[in-house]
Amino acid sequence: MGLDLESISEATSGAIGSLVSTTILYPLDTCKTRYQAEVRAHGRQKYRNLSDVLWEAISNRQVLSLYQGLGTKNLQSFIAQFIYFYGYSYFKRLYLEKSGAKKIGTKANLIVAAAAGACTAIVTQPLDTASSRMQTTAFGKSKGLWKTLTEGTWSDAFDGLGISLLLTSNPAIQYTVFDQLKQRLLREKLDKRDKGSSPEALSAFSAFVLGAVSKSVATFLTYPAIRCKVMIQAADPDDEGASKPQPKSRKTLSGVSYAIWKSEGVLGFFKGLQAQILKTVLSSALLLMIKEKITKTTWVLILAIRRYLLLTRGRLKSA
Repeated sequence: MGLDLESISEATSGAIGSLVSTTILYPLDTCKTRYQAEVRAHGRQKYRNLSDVLWEAISNRQVLSLYQGLGTKNLQSFIAQFIYFYGYSYFKRLYLEKSGAKKIGTKANLIVAAAAGACTAIVTQPLDTASSRMQTTAFGKSKGLWKTLTEGTWSDAFDGLGISLLLTSNPAIQYTVFDQLKQRLLREKLDKRDKGSSPEALSAFSAFVLGAVSKSVATFLTYPAIRCKVMIQAADPDDEGASKPQPKSRKTLSGVSYAIWKSEGVLGFFKGLQAQILKTVLSSALLLMIKEKITKTTWVLILAIRRYLLLTRGRLKSA
C-alpha cells in the first residue's frame, strides 16, 4: 500500500500536541496521581484534597519535584500519541477504502479507535508504569527511567496492562465523540458558505470546546478503572526511603478494588474524579487544539522533505 504520508502527518501533529500539553500540565498531573494513589488507612489520610499535595511540595522546598518523571512522561506521551494517531488514521483510511463508504460510522469508528489504542497500550506500557512510579515516589527521591524499570522483574514493567487495554475505550469514546461533533460543525459551516469555497478548518476555540466535551464523557465513564490502574502502578510507600527495593506482593485489580471498597466505600472509586477531569480535559483539549493548528504545516513539511529526498535520490542515480 506504500507509505501513508497523510497518516504520518496526523501522527506527527498529534504527538507534538501531546508533548506540549503534557509539559504545560505536568505539575497538575503529578498532584493528581499522588492524590489518586493514596488509600485511607485506619481512618487517616495524608491528602484530604488535591491542594495538599502542592502544599507538601512547597513546604518541603521540593517544588521542582512536581516535575519528577517529566522526561519519561513526555517520551511515553509522544510515542503513544504518534502510534495512536497513525493507527487511527491508517485504519480509518483502510476501512473506507475496503468498504467503499464515504464516511465511517460510529460503530466502525469505535472499533478502529480501540484497535489503535490497544497497539498503543502494549508498546508504551513500561514507560507508563515507570512514569507513575516516579510521580508517586517521595519528593526529591525519584530515580531514573532505567533504574525504575529494572528494580523488579520484566513483568513488573507491564503492571496494569490489562486495565490499560480495558481503558482503550476511553480514547475510543473521546475521539469518536470529537470526530462526530467536528464533522457536524464543519458541515454546518460549509452549508453556510458558497459551494465553490474550500472547506473550513476548526477554530482553536471550537477544537478546545469539542476536546473538552469529548474527554469529559470518556473520563466519567472509565474513571473507576483509571484509579485502580494508578494504584497498581504507584510506588510502594514502604520503599520510598529504602536504599534497596524490598520484595513485595504483586498488586492486582481485585486486590486494589477490595482495598478501595473496604477503606473508602463505593465513593472511593471516584476519589479524585474532579482532578482527573480537570487534567485530562485540559490536556486533551490542548492536544487537539494544537494538532488542528499544526496539521497543515506538518503536511507541507512532510511533502517538502519527500520532494527533497526524491530529488537527492535522482541526483545520486544520475551521478
